[in-house]
Amino acid sequence: MTPEKLKKGDLIKIVSLSCSAKTVPEDVLNLAKSRFEAMGLIVEYADNAFVLDSLGSSDPTLRAKDFMDAIIDPNVKAIMTPRGGFAANEVLDYLNFDLIAQNPKIICGFSDITAIANAIFAKTGLVCYSGPNFGNFGMQKGVNYFIEYFKKCLFQAEHFEVLPSDLWSDDFWKRDQINRKFNQNFGPVCLQSGQAEGEIVGANLCTFNLLQGTEYMPDLTDKILFLEEDAVFGDHFDVFFDRNLESLLQMPGAKSLKALVIGRFESRANIDLEKLKYIISKKPELALIPIAYGFDFGHSMPMFTFPIGGSCKLDFSDSDVKLELLKF
Repeated sequence: MTPEKLKKGDLIKIVSLSCSAKTVPEDVLNLAKSRFEAMGLIVEYADNAFVLDSLGSSDPTLRAKDFMDAIIDPNVKAIMTPRGGFAANEVLDYLNFDLIAQNPKIICGFSDITAIANAIFAKTGLVCYSGPNFGNFGMQKGVNYFIEYFKKCLFQAEHFEVLPSDLWSDDFWKRDQINRKFNQNFGPVCLQSGQAEGEIVGANLCTFNLLQGTEYMPDLTDKILFLEEDAVFGDHFDVFFDRNLESLLQMPGAKSLKALVIGRFESRANIDLEKLKYIISKKPELALIPIAYGFDFGHSMPMFTFPIGGSCKLDFSDSDVKLELLKF
């Protein structure tokens, strides 16, 4: 199932599925709201969006209630989260997947929201979206690229090629909106050449792996795997990425993966291209499939929006890396 596209006048409900909206600066939320209004959209916060507990989130039953209230509200056309965090998978057991299937609508977010998007796709077949959280629209600078691709994915039905951004950043922009540091983007790099077409699953690796062994884990058979990881593991990023990837590749269906698309790592992850190539070279499941690294998604900015459960076509070679979204 693919939800209806957005149009001017549609209502967007902000639900804190992971960390509370209270953890996002008020000026950031206000700018994000104005950016949505500039797109012709109406923004409302869920009843418990600003409830905050000692872990930075709130009771999962409250978060699930807000989400299900938005699902069954015919006026709500899309659900977004103020930010990611660490607790989204707590909500899964409290969701009514039959009602979600009966009321398909856009659900978009990234990082911890990977658990929600992939679980809903696994349980219902509904296409969800890995893309900016609502709070990301509160950046003063560097937003044009992800607004452009947010619109391409969620407002239009025509397939499109994903082109690289001109600049990228992994600075702490919420702390300082003015003195931002941007880097030249040289685009994604082919690690293994080839062509593929198929359904997309994945996104944030450590969050995706939380679904292993549960009813919420998507089938990996014949899928195109999109993966990114944040720098939370610090100096041990490389070994954590290595073992988390290995764990995922031991799942049923992983031996039939069609391709691997890797989002750009933050610079403080401290992993270079040669080390990434070495990690991949140790995985026999990946030996014969196209792989490219450095796409505009993950915990650096900007990012493009892509469908979990939708489809893409790719053509990776040393001279060119092409990615096209087909069904979203």
